[in-house]
Amino acid sequence: MEKQSSKAQTRQRILDEAARVMRETGTEGIGVAALMKRVGLTHGGFYAHFASREELVEEVLKHMFAEADTFKPAESVAQPAQQVADFIDSYLSEAHRNAPAQGCPMAALVSEVAHLPQPTRQIFAQGFSTMHASLTQLLSELGWTEADTLASSMMAEMIGALALARACPDAEQASLLLQRSRTALKQRTLEVTA
Repeated sequence: MEKQSSKAQTRQRILDEAARVMRETGTEGIGVAALMKRVGLTHGGFYAHFASREELVEEVLKHMFAEADTFKPAESVAQPAQQVADFIDSYLSEAHRNAPAQGCPMAALVSEVAHLPQPTRQIFAQGFSTMHASLTQLLSELGWTEADTLASSMMAEMIGALALARACPDAEQASLLLQRSRTALKQRTLEVTA
């Protein structure tokens, strides 16, 4: 039993480190030898946990979306309008922009997912759907009749704005992009409650 626990802990360390690398450099940034060295293990030990590099990418993506609860609207706030506003502020924050290794996997990987194998794309689509459902529910509670459509539009803008802000070499311009998106999204989504 202790051996199984140790193996599970080692697998978790590999997933955690691979998630950081993948968020920062994309799926191509994960080399098995370099990853295992970062975790303090041998290259050969990788295959005790994953059958292939492709399986690793799939498992890391599942792991990232399981961790991504912080990138969904908070349920601890009672008012749906405040949940939406807080979610927009958090997602499009400087802190989120500046910490891609801990950030939302969608903004980190959206540009390359279309080029990945179908099973991996399905995992990404499921993660998107989970976040979309949470946002749709909140918008419905705010009285939006087209909540599903608005949630899709909001997510596209938020993911795109964050990805663009991270790609922008000018920090001031990146900050302005995030601020303008936050303002526009809140005006567009919260007007129904005003």
